[in-house]
Amino acid sequence: MRCFLLLLLLQASACSSHESFPTGKVVDTVACKADPSQTYAVYVPSNNNGAVIYCFDAHGAGALPLNNYKSLADKYGYILVGSNNSKNGNDWSTTENIWQALVKDTRERLPVDTSHVYTLGFSGGAKVAGYVALNHPGIKSVIVNGAGLPDGTPPGNFPFTYTTLAGEGDLNLTDLLAYDQALNKTATKHHLISYKGKHEWAPATAMDIAFGGLKADESLAPTDLMPKTRTRMEMAVQANQFLRAEMECRLWLSYSPNDAFFKNQLEIITGNPAYKAQAKEQLAVLVKEQKTKEDYSANLGTNDSTYWPGVIKGLNAGAALPTLEGPMNQRLLAYLSLMFYSVSNHYLASHADAVARHFVDLYKLADPANSETYYMSAMLYARAGDTGNAMKEMNLAMKNGFKDKERFKQQAEFQAIKESLKW
Repeated sequence: MRCFLLLLLLQASACSSHESFPTGKVVDTVACKADPSQTYAVYVPSNNNGAVIYCFDAHGAGALPLNNYKSLADKYGYILVGSNNSKNGNDWSTTENIWQALVKDTRERLPVDTSHVYTLGFSGGAKVAGYVALNHPGIKSVIVNGAGLPDGTPPGNFPFTYTTLAGEGDLNLTDLLAYDQALNKTATKHHLISYKGKHEWAPATAMDIAFGGLKADESLAPTDLMPKTRTRMEMAVQANQFLRAEMECRLWLSYSPNDAFFKNQLEIITGNPAYKAQAKEQLAVLVKEQKTKEDYSANLGTNDSTYWPGVIKGLNAGAALPTLEGPMNQRLLAYLSLMFYSVSNHYLASHADAVARHFVDLYKLADPANSETYYMSAMLYARAGDTGNAMKEMNLAMKNGFKDKERFKQQAEFQAIKESLKW
């Protein structure tokens, strides 16, 4: 009896040590007690059960995925935590320090159930989510969005379930599809969720499947997960979108491999002549996409001033096509964005400003909603002493989502204007 009472007292003491964060509200900035330079955003649903999803954005916007998916946290009872320090450009040592600070602080201040810990990340943040799971036992599932595990990680028998989300227009789609196929030869339980979109955080409708899938992997599938998958599959068949119908079948079978109905539907779909024709068309599009990328690389240094504007104009028009070439053109635009970013960054670092300006302008033309294009442009104007245009470009960068104040303030080129910019 005394042991039982002592156990209750210990449990009560542990619970009382947790802080009382407001429920149903995203708290943008929580400083870690041991290291206040490490901060995170947190969302605690009123029905939380201790399960926690650690979220990693590519640009350190910890609150972004929380605001995107807080309704899903409410639906499933997951606590969401988003790092404000994890971002592209960090090395793995820095990433390790971020994780150590994050997990220590949250476990001390939140009612975390350590048997239900998951990681989620977008783009470079997806690699962070994978890094954490690969290097820290106890991560039950990983959700990657727009990218996969750290570069060079071979498919294997991972100790976690693995869910991939990718937009049809995502530049990494083909690599993510290939990795998912390679996982078929392993014992890792894995799932592929595709949606209409580009290289961006998945819409809540797609992430709902992934969050529900975490439950399904624990044999607690939400009651609406299978019926919604079946509806999407049937709608795809009715629309003669047999590749989409196949993907929906395979998705449910990845959760419930012995479902006789979906196994039968998959056999019917893949035996349909229309499916075979669409699969052949898809293969041709993928071959064309690869050849086009090679052509772009070969023409990177062209002196024809009309070449790249013409290419980009054609891709923008083609991105709206209702055929398989529509998403292909979206992926090619994203490929150009990454190519121009890499080249621009190289010439900026080399202080070859005239060449850098050429590629920054092309980068902006290919990806006008990307804040980095305006940031790089502002750097070049600042180097040239044109503070007026530097300010103008930085305002456009902020309008398009730039929020990294520390990076701006530490940038050598912006010392003359750092106090003038209004955030």
